[in-house]
Amino acid sequence: MNYIDLKDKSEADLLVMLKEKKLELFTLNAKQRTMQLTNTTELRVAKKDIARIQTAITAARSK
Repeated sequence: MNYIDLKDKSEADLLVMLKEKKLELFTLNAKQRTMQLTNTTELRVAKKDIARIQTAITAARSK
């Protein structure tokens, strides 16, 4: 996911995406703690996606 893809979306869409990504991060953390997560880079990607979405939300609110 790139920031370019996010900057044209509405704030409501971004908030929905943020909620989904936070849920995904929660499940990935739970899988890691129970030793079910094989690809640990998914955690880093999910965190970076959340940061990108939050940046897009901040930019949308400042318009």
